[in-house]
Amino acid sequence: MEDFNLQAHLDQCYSSYPGAVRQPVIGITSNYEGTDVTLRDRYYKQVIAAGGTPVIIPPVSDNNVLANTLSHIDGLLLSGGGDYNPLWCGEEPSPRLKNINAERDLPELMITRLAYNRQIPMLGICRGMQTLAMALGGRVEQDIPLPTVKHSQDADKSEPTHRISLEKGSELYSLYGKDVVFVNSFHHQAVADPGQHFHATAKAADGTIEAMESSEFKSIMGVQWHPEWMENGLPLFRWLVRQAGNFHNAKRLHDRILTLDTHCDTPMFFPQNIHFDRRDPRILVDLHKMTEGRLDAVVMAAYLPQPRLGEQFSQKVAFDVDSPLVYTDLIFDKIEEIVRNNSPYVSIARTPADLYEDKRKGRKSIVLGIENGLALNHDITNVEHFSRRGVTYITLCHNGDNDICDSCRGCSTHNGVSQFGEKVIQAMNDNGIMVDLSHAGEKSFYDALEISRTPIVCSHSNCRSLCDHPRNLTDQQMKLLAAHGGVVHVTLYKGFLQKNGEASINDVMAHLEHAIQTMGIDHVGLGTDFDGDGGVCGLADSSELINFTLQLLKRKYSERDIEKIWGGNWLRVMSQVQCAAH
Repeated sequence: MEDFNLQAHLDQCYSSYPGAVRQPVIGITSNYEGTDVTLRDRYYKQVIAAGGTPVIIPPVSDNNVLANTLSHIDGLLLSGGGDYNPLWCGEEPSPRLKNINAERDLPELMITRLAYNRQIPMLGICRGMQTLAMALGGRVEQDIPLPTVKHSQDADKSEPTHRISLEKGSELYSLYGKDVVFVNSFHHQAVADPGQHFHATAKAADGTIEAMESSEFKSIMGVQWHPEWMENGLPLFRWLVRQAGNFHNAKRLHDRILTLDTHCDTPMFFPQNIHFDRRDPRILVDLHKMTEGRLDAVVMAAYLPQPRLGEQFSQKVAFDVDSPLVYTDLIFDKIEEIVRNNSPYVSIARTPADLYEDKRKGRKSIVLGIENGLALNHDITNVEHFSRRGVTYITLCHNGDNDICDSCRGCSTHNGVSQFGEKVIQAMNDNGIMVDLSHAGEKSFYDALEISRTPIVCSHSNCRSLCDHPRNLTDQQMKLLAAHGGVVHVTLYKGFLQKNGEASINDVMAHLEHAIQTMGIDHVGLGTDFDGDGGVCGLADSSELINFTLQLLKRKYSERDIEKIWGGNWLRVMSQVQCAAH
């Protein structure tokens, strides 16, 4: 008997503290029929059964509406429905094309691309799987060519009508724990090519792709059948809700802590009319990507390539100048111009207090660094000049010996740090500029540790015991650096992560965890080297940096430890160095 006592239902709602149980919010794209927005009840009932809170997303292509929608959800469910207009992918309509739904196409393609850029977990069902492919570079077959399996269903929607084979090692296989799953079938279109962002993880007997998953370590999956009707469909919805919950936790963590990337080379592209205020595909760090990846701050280094013997400096840089000092100042002038033009959203931070103030006010921070002490132009007074400009660290050398020290790729010109280099380090101590030993040779490294009165940093270096490369640090170097209070920030350049093949986010985590085991949690962090050849699968640009946090949470690091890794350790050293200055 139905209970029609309204007060009894309300009392049940108020029986516990309303904030006690927080459920991930799952946005579900809706269908459009004539003047009605519709959705089969099975979608939202399965989300509820999986422990999520469903909200229905109408087919709207307004930029602000989409952006605001995505900011309030933790996961996205792309529902089934009619065919896509093939003109969206540059194809003419096949005679076997069925009913298209023009009202849905653009809104769903847009929201999928935007959700992908924001790392929001997604599950695509039937048309939704095709949405993922069309929005992200794959290709959809308008009608399955010469099928040998019936891909339509006369039976009840909950009745399995054909089998699919699952790829071992896939997320789908881990959910079902078997090679074959029986599913229903309501489609004549199918994904012909998943594209570079996905790989097929299930197929029908005739080779039709029945499921695909992210090939970039992202929580994105598409299935061609309709699991919302199936008894065995709940694991897929639980997977989406679980991933959405993890994503929500990472977002909230980023709200509470300061996130700092300690090295990118993006400024060397600024002379090329880069649009830092847009999502510019030519660079890996811009305001949009920082916002999507929930990155608060980045150290932008003025990078100076080291000329070889007989080369002029002007031959190696964008500006037609012979003076490294002038070139470096021009780079900083360009950064300051960009900041002035976007002052409501970004500022230059010179101290830890500046960084925390920017976060409190909702601004991004740019911190200034120099990569290669060549910028000093062999004049010790320029250390003070760059201190006044707000430079927080100077990487003593790059790929080649300079007048300060020997590089790890040099010729042992000075047998370590030169006499001039010793004065430079002392002047950096006096002026509150951190000494950065990334790129330095081993003898230079040990010399600098003896000379410097303050802790030393390596803004973008990895572990030599995991990848034997001269740019990486030995365990002995890392232990001694930690003993002197310094920090090492692992970097994303594939050649420093593994010797052969492509690197991924898993390699980054392996180097980070080795550094933690060797040095302790108080001496590690992340310096991406974006736009300086840094970037790996899973951490390809600044928009993907929240994936780093997801990996830390997956490995059960505490919030305090994650805060240290994400910049707290670096800011401790930065504060010590600045406080010790004259």
